Amino acid sequence: MLQEVKFQDLGARGYRETWDYQENLLRNNTNIKAESRKTDVPAQLTPTSHHLLFVEHPPVYTLGKSGKESHVLISAAEREEKGIEYFHINRGGDITFHGPGQLVGYPILDLEKFRTDIGWYLRSLEEVFILTMAEYGLKGDRSPGETGVWLDPDLPGKERKICAMGIKCSRWVTMHGFAFNINTDLDYFTYIVPCGIENKQVTSLQQELGRVVDEAEVKEKVCRHFEDVFGCRLVTD
Repeated sequence: MLQEVKFQDLGARGYRETWDYQENLLRNNTNIKAESRKTDVPAQLTPTSHHLLFVEHPPVYTLGKSGKESHVLISAAEREEKGIEYFHINRGGDITFHGPGQLVGYPILDLEKFRTDIGWYLRSLEEVFILTMAEYGLKGDRSPGETGVWLDPDLPGKERKICAMGIKCSRWVTMHGFAFNINTDLDYFTYIVPCGIENKQVTSLQQELGRVVDEAEVKEKVCRHFEDVFGCRLVTD
């Protein structure tokens, strides 16, 4: 039977508010799992719920728990002047940017109802965007040892990242997720070392296609491929 994933497009929303919302969803699921284990309820029958949140944040830099402060190349005063927020957060990965024109997605999934394998989960997220990019005639690819989706990862000097990923997992429940550059202002990436990876570029669908891309169309494609790759069904309230 297909897993049902509750889908919400939150529109434009601040980072702190959305982070708190994710934390609440994760906490609800981990509490349910803790109680269920007291009575030996099988993992597949635990009444946890899956969620997929789409959101567009105002400009913000987020630094993962193992990231380096030195990868933020502008001062707090400069960030304030440019209207860029900054958060040190509890996901994996290093520094990244979220902002207008970017599709940010937060899957809150109970992997015990899918597959208890973080590597599989990240490769599956990557596959969603590789398939989405193919619909625009672009060859998305993986770069060994670097989570996310790239173009030309094997061509030195031409490698460019289009989708960043960083997650947290607690009791096999995920949070945080992906950031896919659609019509993103790429200048924001010049003030950081994106994902802590030096001497590699960042790109967007707009940059690659030479035109502004319909973001609603992209969301539809991402949802469709998410359902196919994860073998689930997205439902809205």
